[in-house]
Amino acid sequence: MAMVCLSDFEAYAKKYLPKIAWDFFAAGADDCSTRDENIQAYKRICFRPRILRDVSMMDIRTKLLGTEISFPVGIAPTGFHQLAWPDGEKSTARAAKAMNTCYIASTYSTCTLEEISAAAPGGLRWFQLYIHRNRAVSQQLVQRAEALGFQGLVLTADLPYTGKRRDDVRNGFRLPPHMKLKNLEGAYEIDALVEVVDAVQGRVEVYLDGGIRKGSDVLKALALGAKCVFIGRPALWGLAYKGEEGLQDVLRILQDEFRLSMALAGCASVSEIGRHLVQFSKL
Repeated sequence: MAMVCLSDFEAYAKKYLPKIAWDFFAAGADDCSTRDENIQAYKRICFRPRILRDVSMMDIRTKLLGTEISFPVGIAPTGFHQLAWPDGEKSTARAAKAMNTCYIASTYSTCTLEEISAAAPGGLRWFQLYIHRNRAVSQQLVQRAEALGFQGLVLTADLPYTGKRRDDVRNGFRLPPHMKLKNLEGAYEIDALVEVVDAVQGRVEVYLDGGIRKGSDVLKALALGAKCVFIGRPALWGLAYKGEEGLQDVLRILQDEFRLSMALAGCASVSEIGRHLVQFSKL
């Protein structure tokens, strides 16, 4: 079957992943209202395209904290990639490097930071940190990431307690015996974006993840002030399809869709994207 959009990868992953793995990747907490609304929220935003613009030459590159990436989509931190593909996070890192974008490795990776770093030397990598009760554990993780060349630290600040993931409870979810948490051995996003961008007033770059499924979603997020977006579940679907090759396919589709959305909106470069492109009455 030809894979032409991210929904195709989702359908493949749902069909071929073990149920317990699919449920873990697909589910949110409680009745999943935030997960579902993150996707639906994009549909409430309409474009005001500019026409009769010269878009014969397109430039979709951007920079994250001074480092250039091929287009404004990176890979968000998600855990347990070996549930989707045997090489797990190593494949994710290789795909990100091949597509010249940023990969945020999760605290809950099934590959060590050392393995991730060695799999894609020179790639743009950040590290996502959950603050451990034992502060020494967190400190050691940060120091390891820094020593291995991870260029950024992504701090999770909105999880004082773990949510109740109903499907995981029903399934009695546990990592298979051969998988371990290697690095521990020893308002809806798009709706809140405008308020966050207005609050920081250009003093910091603003990023967004959650609900990105199409290139037009990327354009909407950038129009509302995001510097870059990050994908979580779609990256896992790509891994489930063909490992790093499948993840590269997911990124290429998003890249092509984003370029097309920019052209149809009348933007020849990322720098031309702004709030004038979207209809606030639909938010």
